[in-house]
Amino acid sequence: MLSNSLIELDRAHLVHPVASWRGHEKAGVRMLTSAKGATVTDATGHTLIDGFAGLWCVNAGYGQESVIEAATKQLRELPYATGYFGLGSEPPIRLAARLADHAPGDLDHVYFTLGGSDAVDSTVRFARYYWNARGLPQKDQFLSLEQGYHGSSTVGAGLTALPVFHAGFGLPMDWQHKIPSHYSYRNPVGSDPAAIIAASVAQLRAKVEELGGAGRVAAFYAEPIQGSGGVLVPPPGWMKAMREVCTELDILFVADEVITGFGRTGPMFACSDEGIVPDMLTCAKGLTSGYVPMGAVFLSDRMYQTIADHAGAAAIGHGFTYSAHPVSAAVGLAVLDLYEGGLLENGRRMGARLQAGLAGLADHPLVGDVRGRGMLAAVELVTDKAAKTPLPAAAMPAQRIFDRAWANGLVIRAFGNGVLGYAPPLCCTGAEIDAIVERTRLTLDQTLEDPDVRAVLG
Repeated sequence: MLSNSLIELDRAHLVHPVASWRGHEKAGVRMLTSAKGATVTDATGHTLIDGFAGLWCVNAGYGQESVIEAATKQLRELPYATGYFGLGSEPPIRLAARLADHAPGDLDHVYFTLGGSDAVDSTVRFARYYWNARGLPQKDQFLSLEQGYHGSSTVGAGLTALPVFHAGFGLPMDWQHKIPSHYSYRNPVGSDPAAIIAASVAQLRAKVEELGGAGRVAAFYAEPIQGSGGVLVPPPGWMKAMREVCTELDILFVADEVITGFGRTGPMFACSDEGIVPDMLTCAKGLTSGYVPMGAVFLSDRMYQTIADHAGAAAIGHGFTYSAHPVSAAVGLAVLDLYEGGLLENGRRMGARLQAGLAGLADHPLVGDVRGRGMLAAVELVTDKAAKTPLPAAAMPAQRIFDRAWANGLVIRAFGNGVLGYAPPLCCTGAEIDAIVERTRLTLDQTLEDPDVRAVLG
């Protein structure tokens, strides 16, 4: 059982991410104590299916013995090795080579980070260096999408376009700009894929012109599926069309695959779905299945060679103490073995089952939209299907739905606008996927009885 002393220690000392500090002090911590496969257990002994894989990250599931053994072995042999001074160690070298083999096109060069946020920060630094190397320092404006998420570090949070990450922080910065999301369910141009793609292309071109033309714009950032914005899935062909505009205008195209990488949507990288090759690709989360911190930036050969040639014998001044950490890399190699050994294929099968199961909830009175790809999905709740009216703020959808799902033995992401997010471990069984759907329906039925919801139901 969770002792009161731990609750009080948490209140007094541990700062939680993206939380109301006063609200958390009042509520107290809800502590997990163990996990195995796709299930987690809290301090009261309550066992739940983790339908969100931690924070979109435990792709391989909990308690994989081969991963634990790889970390333990590396800790005993060489717990740390710096990449500075021309030094290195075997695990990150092998991991970089294997990742390059899986990456699209000529993304052959890998810089390791601690996670997704500093991977995004690294892309900004690499992009600036690249344009300076090409004699075009005026290309210093960066574009991303509304409702996109690119981390919560100072630079990445400015590329992120979710209000909570800007409020009180003085963000975004004046060189960070947004264009509208493709958000098919609520797009002003309607739901026709061709119309959405045409609108996004026009918006990108218009923003580039507004900023002074392509000669001013350094890079455009996009997630293959916008995760923290509500699991917003672009129409097929959208990523390809945006990539083509960036190629035409000589603007770097950066694919943020921190969430979508490593089988989350089916293939190893979601960019493969449309056969595109970005100039840079960021990943994290599934890279180590969340067991230890690690992220990465993939650089195209063109970018790498341009930067390397410009620097010559001089050092390129970007580095982290824990870049290419041998323990993290050893874990990454073990997780990659699992992906290659059948986990990706299981994820594809279970992803199809998840999408079909959630689609079966479309007839529920509260369900306005079901969307997703593979083991990444969302259910958007409304009180009026024709008007697409969101759940009222009085219903406190984020907290109440999360709490109800938790009581029903399911962990999901409950967004504040009434969107439910799903990203189960790829190791899920068919029975676990079916249970995710069944427990979701129970949670929706309970929410339908909420007086704040009944009062405004269409």
